[in-house]
Amino acid sequence: MTDPAARAPVAFAALRHGSFRAYFVTSAVAMMADNIEHVISYWVMFQKFHSPALAGFAVLSHWLPFLLFSVYFGALADRYDCRRIIQFALVLFMGVSLAWGVLFLTGTIQMWHAAVLLTVHGMAGVIWGPASQLLIYDIVGPEQLQSAVRLSATGRYLGLLMGPAVGGGLMLWLGPPAGLLANALIYLPLFLWLWKVPNDGHRRQALGAQRRAAGLADTIALLRQVSDNRTIFSMILLAGVSSLFVGNAFQAQMPEYAHDLGTDDAGVRYSILLGANAAGALTGGLILEGGGLLQARPQTAIVFTALWCLVIAGFAAATNYPLAVALMFIAGFLNLAFSAMSQTLVQLNAPAQLRGRLIGLYNTANNGMRAFSGVTVGLVGSLIGVHWSLALSALALLAATLTLWSFSMRAR
Repeated sequence: MTDPAARAPVAFAALRHGSFRAYFVTSAVAMMADNIEHVISYWVMFQKFHSPALAGFAVLSHWLPFLLFSVYFGALADRYDCRRIIQFALVLFMGVSLAWGVLFLTGTIQMWHAAVLLTVHGMAGVIWGPASQLLIYDIVGPEQLQSAVRLSATGRYLGLLMGPAVGGGLMLWLGPPAGLLANALIYLPLFLWLWKVPNDGHRRQALGAQRRAAGLADTIALLRQVSDNRTIFSMILLAGVSSLFVGNAFQAQMPEYAHDLGTDDAGVRYSILLGANAAGALTGGLILEGGGLLQARPQTAIVFTALWCLVIAGFAAATNYPLAVALMFIAGFLNLAFSAMSQTLVQLNAPAQLRGRLIGLYNTANNGMRAFSGVTVGLVGSLIGVHWSLALSALALLAATLTLWSFSMRAR
């Protein structure tokens, strides 16, 4: 049987499915709302508390739920209607945005409020993740899965790109509190669309697929099964180490990077710096999808990760604003390329009855390990400075990636 990933590439193949087109647009809008919340809340927390440790905790508390619960919610996605699971996550997202707005409006925000809201936001993300991947697989099937994964990532980065622009505009136009209250409404298009889409995430699942909740023993058994599949194992490991050392921890520290680059307001220059990474990823997604380029291969994903390490280290050392923006743009392109490849390879090689749990395991590595990047970049940054902590973290990841490259070549 021909490997779906090896077939002749077709530009924007997944967009041929009407349901996927709708999901692509509405999920991108929801991701924009997610990032608007980050843009405004991170800025207000920085202005009020001026605490790198709190920004590091924002990363830790946001991603720790992925580490602890991804496999469990992957098992739930295997078992229940993925549309309802995503809608529940959206309700949590909207509630958090409303709570930020009320606390900022009344001037009663405290550090423990921020900790609770960031944790709930992280729980919403981990609930959404596996269900969304099963849903897009159900919509497009294995033949267009790489296109769907890459376009979904592109849509996410489109939301990340629009988030700083819209978030900055809302801060200037309505002010942070009212901007967050208005932001809760932006999640509604995806919430409403999920009532009408016929796919529930399981229509392509093999009959008799095992559906049971995931406990610790089940997770350990799953890890043993993964260890026998070198492609899945290496891609989960790649996602884990990249998230452990760097992840997206630099985003939470962006107000301080912007300050050090001479940007002390919440206006255009800050929004451009914050959105450059997303702009690079969006451009990469459009170029790669438009040409059907870079089919998913483990060695290619590892090479792009190594290049990403060098670019991130360069950003940490940059003292020039245009150079910093350019490096963030390149980093976004590289990140989109290797993360979409690794996720596609895991899904394509996953047995149907284990797909949700393996996606959950991948999310544990890709998202859950980002909790510790809040330590390596954020908390360590409070001791030695965020520029040094990010540079050293990127170089440590480069060493780990080169080791993984050696392992991958021996396996090949």
